[in-house]
Amino acid sequence: MLAVLRNPTYRRLFTAQVVALVGTGLATVALGLLAYDIAGADAGSVLGTALAIKMVAYVGIAPLVGAVADRVPRRALMVTSDLTRAGVASALPFVDQVWQVYVLVFLLQSASAAFTPTFQAVIPDVLPAERDYTRALSMSRLAYDLESLFSPALAAALLSVITYNWLFTGTVLGFLASAALVLSTPLPRPSWTRSPGRAYAKATAGTRLFFAVPQLRALLALNLAVACASAMVTVNSVVYVRDFLGLSADAVPLALGAYGAGSMAVALALPRVLDRVADRTVMLRGALLLGVVFAGLGAITASRYGSWRAPALLVLWAAFGAGCSTILTPTARLIRRSAPAEERTAAFAAQFSLSHGCWLLTYPLAGLLGAAVGLQGTVFTLGALTLAASLLAVHLWRVPRPTAEHEHTDLHDGHPHLAGAVRVAAGWRHSHG
Repeated sequence: MLAVLRNPTYRRLFTAQVVALVGTGLATVALGLLAYDIAGADAGSVLGTALAIKMVAYVGIAPLVGAVADRVPRRALMVTSDLTRAGVASALPFVDQVWQVYVLVFLLQSASAAFTPTFQAVIPDVLPAERDYTRALSMSRLAYDLESLFSPALAAALLSVITYNWLFTGTVLGFLASAALVLSTPLPRPSWTRSPGRAYAKATAGTRLFFAVPQLRALLALNLAVACASAMVTVNSVVYVRDFLGLSADAVPLALGAYGAGSMAVALALPRVLDRVADRTVMLRGALLLGVVFAGLGAITASRYGSWRAPALLVLWAAFGAGCSTILTPTARLIRRSAPAEERTAAFAAQFSLSHGCWLLTYPLAGLLGAAVGLQGTVFTLGALTLAASLLAVHLWRVPRPTAEHEHTDLHDGHPHLAGAVRVAAGWRHSHG
């Protein structure tokens, strides 16, 4: 899998992604401490509102980025986003009002909503071969999982020698390093030209594509299944560890670490699996696995006694991570195959917006249900929603009928459309749905 790092362009872009993620992780820890300094006991409410603002920015800004993506050089857009994030992070230590936190969080996450889909749309041009692109997706998934484990540990180590305000300095340095790496990287020219159209039509092009293509409609349902599982883990881990199991606060990171470990294990294994198994098979089985895990969690939640519950919860949290990673890792491959090159950035922006729209629904739902009906009711509701979304995805993503065998003479070696094709004298021969 590390072989893709031999590509110098991808290596620099991946490094930019990693340092930006570490900076974001430090900012997350520092923002919680800043909220406590400003709001005291109401810090949880401040952070909850900030999280909602983050999701609103993701849902609203990403489609607008898709509308202007072919009008602005991609490198300039990514560098500007990084510089904006660095500027906002440098201002955060000086705020003393809650409304200032909200404004800066919106600006910070809006810049992230511009950077991430553009970055995702560049990678297929950097690594056109399907095999290399698949391994790059697994590397990206590993980077996100490692950040969730490494950044809190790094923040804890730094806080032993500095105050939390200095963590924002690390965030600024991370975004500046990312901007420098992107600026120094020669990006390939897009394989498409600027397309005409009104701003509204271009802003909604990616979303309309999702509702027009069957496998992308199925991806919408899969996004909802992932959001239900991740919301259960993110929102209710502390409740399960502290209240249900009666363990100390030190066990909360262990539970979250089990989720990350499951995700990383799948990300490491998937490149070889995807060489032999279709995306549809892998992703739908991952969705159905999430439904099974919810059933197991319901059984544990119904049992009020037994020392076996703690290790069983860790196993289920790891299974949640594995199921989510099974869906998320091949997602970009699916979008790449389903969207024309000229609509690729709009499609990635739509996925970014729509998937975070699902999280905007499930995060508060998981919290409200936990307070209103308890853990058992929360597991039942989110589990039923996950199962319904999974079955809907199976229904929408039918196995296509194969076409008659035909040949391609105008596509380059490694083109994603040629996956599974056989080389012949005139070009490539295959059949497909």
